[in-house]
Amino acid sequence: MRILLTNDDGIHAKGLELLEEIAGQFSDEIWIVAPETDQSGLAHSLTLNEPLRLRKISERRFALKGTPTDCVIMGVRELMAEVPDLILSGINTGQNIGDDITYSGTVAAAMEGTLLGIKSIALSQAYDWSDGQRAINWETSSVHCPDIIRKILTLDVPQKTLINVNLPNCLPDDVSGVEMTRQGSFDHGLYMEKRFDGRSYPYYWLRFGREVPKQRDGSDIVALNENRISVTPVKLDWTHEEFRTRLTDEFSNKTW
Repeated sequence: MRILLTNDDGIHAKGLELLEEIAGQFSDEIWIVAPETDQSGLAHSLTLNEPLRLRKISERRFALKGTPTDCVIMGVRELMAEVPDLILSGINTGQNIGDDITYSGTVAAAMEGTLLGIKSIALSQAYDWSDGQRAINWETSSVHCPDIIRKILTLDVPQKTLINVNLPNCLPDDVSGVEMTRQGSFDHGLYMEKRFDGRSYPYYWLRFGREVPKQRDGSDIVALNENRISVTPVKLDWTHEEFRTRLTDEFSNKTW
C-alpha cells in the first residue's frame, strides 16, 4: 500500500509527525508532501500566480511552498511514480467540524485526493486552552486513529466522498465511542478587530466570536462535545436536488 500524507499546519507540525507514525502501521511506502509554512484556513485554494518551490528533506519527504491542495497534486502528479492507495491529511491541531470544514486546508487536501479518485481521510484533534497555551491530547489521536483508519480501509467509500474524522478534546480512556455524524452548523461569528500600529495607521485581525446554536443529535458538533469520535462522510456534489427540482418547475413556466 502506498500512502500520501499532507496537512495544513506545515511540514514541522506535531500532528504530521504523529500521522507518519500511525501510517507506518499500514505501509512501508509513505510519502509526505506538506506545506513549507502554516496554511490553515486557506481551504481548497490553488497557487496560480507564483511558482511552487519544492524542497526535498529526505527520501519521500518534501516541503512545498504552496497550499495543501497544491501538495496533493504535486505528490500524485509529479513525485510519485504510482498513484497512492490512500491519502491522509492531518492530524490537524484543532477540530474541523460544522461549517468550518469549508475553510479547512486539512479537509481540502482530502477533497483534492477524492477528486483524483483516491480514498482520502482528513483527521483533526480538538483541543482547549490552558494558561494561554494550547492543551492538546495527542495521545487520543495516537490511540484511536489507527483503528478508525483500519476500519475505513475495509469500506467501499462512494465516489466523490471523503471521510472527515475528528477526535474529541479528552484523554484516550475518556472517549465515549465513535459516531457516524452529519455536518453541524455554527452561527457566523467572524469579525474584524481594528488595531493601530506605532504610527497610528490601522490594521486588522480576523477574529472568531460566535455562539453555537442548538444542534440536532447526530451532528459532528454534538459528538465532540460528548467526547465521541466524529466520523463524517462528506459528499463533494453540493447540488441541492430538492431545490433544483423546484427551480425547474419555476423556470419551466417562463417564456424566454
